[in-house]
Formats: sequence, structure tokens, C-alpha cells
Amino acid sequence: MISLEENKKKDKDSIGYMLLDFLKTFVLCAIIVYLFTTFVMRPVQVDGLSMYPTLHDDEIGLMNIIDMKIHDIQRYDVVVVNDAEITNGEAWVKRVIGLPGDTIYAKDDVVYVNGLAIEEPYLDNEYANDIRSRGDQFTHDFDKVTLGEDEYFLMGDNRIESHDSRAVGPFKRSDFKGKDIYILYPFSNIRFERNGSL
Repeated sequence: MISLEENKKKDKDSIGYMLLDFLKTFVLCAIIVYLFTTFVMRPVQVDGLSMYPTLHDDEIGLMNIIDMKIHDIQRYDVVVVNDAEITNGEAWVKRVIGLPGDTIYAKDDVVYVNGLAIEEPYLDNEYANDIRSRGDQFTHDFDKVTLGEDEYFLMGDNRIESHDSRAVGPFKRSDFKGKDIYILYPFSNIRFERNGSL
């Protein structure tokens, strides 16, 4: 027959075991989340209209970290950058227009890279065309910029609202934190935004 003292000891052991089990589970989950957000994907929230209509203000998603580490950055990639001096520690979402060694400029609403007009299908939308139909340029002229061996020229898809390399200069490879955005919220707008040439 089990005494009252033995029952109390059993209860204490059971509560202690449950707490230890919970702590182990919590620590394991925390490690998995840390590894996932450090090496695979990280949450990102769109702040502002610089990538509109490709990305909308307050949308929430995940940026791809592992793909950026494995593959080269390509022209038209949607990327997340963060530079302590240029962005004041904030993450910016932009599109890669110029790669190392490129010479970029814009004239008469057309962007030229190495002397050739580039196709920008991601700008062929109702929003951009509405601005153009009013006689305004969607991409204002800017002078030639020649990039160094570790420099990238980034622009927002909403050219008339975007604060980007046209104002702050090029970014370095070390400034890139992720590429490709998987929009998860709002649920009605779930989609994948990546290289605009695809």
C-alpha cells in the first residue's frame, strides 16, 4: 500500500519532470528558430511605398537567406539590404539594376546599362503607365554611374517615390541580407516576388 508521503513525492517528481521536459522543448524550439532565421529565412515587413505595386506597405513575408548565400546576386533580383550608414540600420527592399562593373544612367524615362536600354517588365503596370499618360516620367533622368568591383545599383519599383542608389549611391555585397520575398500576409495577397525578368 502506497503511503501519503510517497504520493506527495511522486507528485513532486511528476511536476519537476514536466517542467524539465517543457524547458527542454522550449530550448530546442528556440535553437531551431534561431538557426532557421539566421541561415534559411527571416521575417520581413514592407515599410513604405518604394516597391509599389510589386510590394505593398505593411505586407509581411519571409526573405530567402540561404539562396542569397549560395547563388550570385543577379540583375532584377528583389533584395533586402541593410547598411548602418546608408539605411540607418533599417532594412530596405529594392531591386538590383546594376551589377559590379556596370555603367548605369536614365534618359527620357528609360534606364540604360552599359549603353543598352534594359527591359523592365515589372514596371509595365497600370500604376506606372497612368503616371506616364499624364506626361510625367516614371524614371527621371540621372547621370552615368560606373560601379566598382563590389558595388550594386539598387532602385525601387516605384521610381517616383523610392529613395535608393540614385540618391545614396551603390551598395556592397556585404549589405545584402536576403533576396526573394515570400509574402504571407495579408492572406489575400500571398505570393512570391523574385527576379523581375522571369
